[in-house]
Amino acid sequence: MRVSRRGVLKGMGIAGLGAAGLPLATPAISQGAAKVSFTTSWIPEGPNLFAYVARDKGFWKKAGLDVSVARGSGSGAAAQAVSAGTFDFGMAATPTVIVQAAKKLPITCIGQINYDALMGIGLLAASPIKTPKDLEGKKLGASVSSGEYPFLPLYAEKAGFDLSKVQVVQIDGKVRERSLMEKQVDAVSAFATSTIPSLSPLGTDVRFMLFRDAGIEFYGQSLTTQPQRLEKDPALCGAFVAGALEAIRFTMTNFDEALDIFLKANSEVAISSTGKEYARIGLGLTNLTNLVPEVKEHGFGYADPAKVATMADLVVKYAAGDGATKPDVGALFTNRFVGNVTLSADELAAAEKGAAVFRKYVS
Repeated sequence: MRVSRRGVLKGMGIAGLGAAGLPLATPAISQGAAKVSFTTSWIPEGPNLFAYVARDKGFWKKAGLDVSVARGSGSGAAAQAVSAGTFDFGMAATPTVIVQAAKKLPITCIGQINYDALMGIGLLAASPIKTPKDLEGKKLGASVSSGEYPFLPLYAEKAGFDLSKVQVVQIDGKVRERSLMEKQVDAVSAFATSTIPSLSPLGTDVRFMLFRDAGIEFYGQSLTTQPQRLEKDPALCGAFVAGALEAIRFTMTNFDEALDIFLKANSEVAISSTGKEYARIGLGLTNLTNLVPEVKEHGFGYADPAKVATMADLVVKYAAGDGATKPDVGALFTNRFVGNVTLSADELAAAEKGAAVFRKYVS
């Protein structure tokens, strides 16, 4: 049975209380939890660790939901699956969501998961490639379904190299890191939150030329759904976002427990000799991206409208393709369900101290 909209609205504080910034009550779930489906944008890793915490620690259950979590195969595929209604909710790289919206796919962002995409070019530490210009004449491994892929032309323009002189080798995202480690390619186009945790525990030192260093500042990943669902069932959307954001907060205030929950949920990661370190670095990097003014000033999930507008301009101009038009940013992003999950001053200080050790990977 589905939780009644009235009950969830009342419990989640969406009908007045949440907007007023007052404490939110827990919705009753005696009628049975509403079953919904969710897809991550990639295999189990730091950026989607919160989903397993939200499910297995009971944050979604507390919000009146029974959420199934499916593994993704790239932000582009995840955004398209949500747009098609294959999943009720999903997560995807924010720029990729904008691309899909510019192509008229029905999708909307209902909460920001993290605030720095950490997109870039991954290199072995000893690589002779020192600057983006050095990529010319080299092999660059890339996966067309990965969220950073559409922005390679933009990065080339901003960083000052000729992408046509780079041999872009299409590889499956699942073997991208191995291809770099085995030197089958000279560099890879990837997210640092995926590549660094995969290779560092193996003793392979990696460095990144980040897109942000070329002036391309993109948010990380967003929670998504279809506009029709948002319009017809805001209570369900609010409950989903609330559970997710509580879980993200938990990963920053209870790091070790969150890590344990993730490893129990993903046995193939846990049994690997490097699995725990893979998860630890991935979560640390993800938490690092959430120590931003948006979260400190407005609470988890908040998307700055001005930054979103700038991102949309860049995405449409450089990555959306012919025939694409800038989507209505006000309709594409909503802060309707965010702002109630926050960190206290002491929790923020502890989170910053815990994340400091991971800055070395992306500084």
